[in-house]
Amino acid sequence: MKCFRDLLLIVRLQQATSYIRPTVLRQEMGLLRNTLLTTKTVDQEAKRSFHCSTCVSSFKPIPTPETKNKKEDTGSSSLITYEDLFEKASHLSRSKATFAQVVDVFCKRDIRRRGHVEFIYAALKKMPEFGVERDIAVYNKLLDVFPKEVFVAQNFIQRMFNHYPRQQECAIEVLEQMESYGILPNKDTKFLLLQIFGDRSHPIRKYQRIMYWFPRFKHVNPYPLPTHLPQDSLDLARLSLQRISADPDARSTVYQMSSSEECSEQDEDRKLPYIIGIQSPNQQDLLAQHNPERPVVVEGPFPLWLKAVRVFYYVLRADPLPPEEKREKVLDPERSLYYPMVLDLQLERDLGDDDDFDVNEVDEGPVYAMCMVGSGDQATLARWISGLQETNPVLGHTSVIFRLESGTREIQAASESLEQHTNYEELRRQKMAQ
Repeated sequence: MKCFRDLLLIVRLQQATSYIRPTVLRQEMGLLRNTLLTTKTVDQEAKRSFHCSTCVSSFKPIPTPETKNKKEDTGSSSLITYEDLFEKASHLSRSKATFAQVVDVFCKRDIRRRGHVEFIYAALKKMPEFGVERDIAVYNKLLDVFPKEVFVAQNFIQRMFNHYPRQQECAIEVLEQMESYGILPNKDTKFLLLQIFGDRSHPIRKYQRIMYWFPRFKHVNPYPLPTHLPQDSLDLARLSLQRISADPDARSTVYQMSSSEECSEQDEDRKLPYIIGIQSPNQQDLLAQHNPERPVVVEGPFPLWLKAVRVFYYVLRADPLPPEEKREKVLDPERSLYYPMVLDLQLERDLGDDDDFDVNEVDEGPVYAMCMVGSGDQATLARWISGLQETNPVLGHTSVIFRLESGTREIQAASESLEQHTNYEELRRQKMAQ
């Protein structure tokens, strides 16, 4: 910059030569040249390395305790991630109080809340570990981490081009996780979103969609589940069987309670698994009409998901009858005057209506009973069959075939099933590589 200014002065002096004496002009031109040479030499000397003696170069300043603390803080902050904060807190206790304490520590550490987007993403991942994934107060506390009145759009152009997209996407991710767990936002959530992003932002639109659709889909399920599933495996099995049967007249029976008995030969405790079954009166009538010469089959295990818990059940069924043995039952049309069983109506149809439908009819055998057991081995299921003989004496003269599949037969959570699936995929990849 100095050289450029000097050159401008030279040009101006050359333009003003007609008004200045030549002797004075020569003197000023010489002074300018000397200044240019001195600035060049100073710049070159500044670029060179500073030479000093060996004694001076070996000398190092003694660090003070304040500089030591600053270096430790900068080193630790550059290496520690936000997930490590939650992992350190999880060693003490995994609860709502510790999770809120980690959020408070982050908010108090920096007034400007640097790195708040990464912290919120890490907190969303750690919420199931602390058991706060269904707590609306914790989600509002995470939204409170955002700086207030900073990301509000000031004009329509900023609203149109998605003002501060990373922050808005992070807030939408919080709302989507609330939606996946079925949590309805409250007034505090709306107030925080208005304070952070403004009225016509994308998180506010997401909030409005959730508030519109959630109340309409709240009671759409004809077979609702309780908010908290029972912890006892026997109660969970009873709930699962009632959900499968979908018959109000079906009766569930506990054939064996889970207990531990001491074995005389071996000094180890053997735990007896629970056995619970369900059967409706219509299924009992079908089993009474079964031909004893044809065997019945016990099949399973079949999976059933109850929210994030997977259970397994077994079925007692028979193979479908051959076509020559099938007999259609003639229903009495006057069986019920108010609700006739047969309606022979001729409905008017248009010429363009197509009466031919491609329907793949699969003939399946009748299902006589269902059960859930603590351990799905053949001995446990044989106890269930012996318990069914008390109400279904036909089973005493009928042979039973067990078609059991290999695999897990116990109650599993979603995380355990995902771990088994990943292990199976890793083994399959190793086999393909070999």
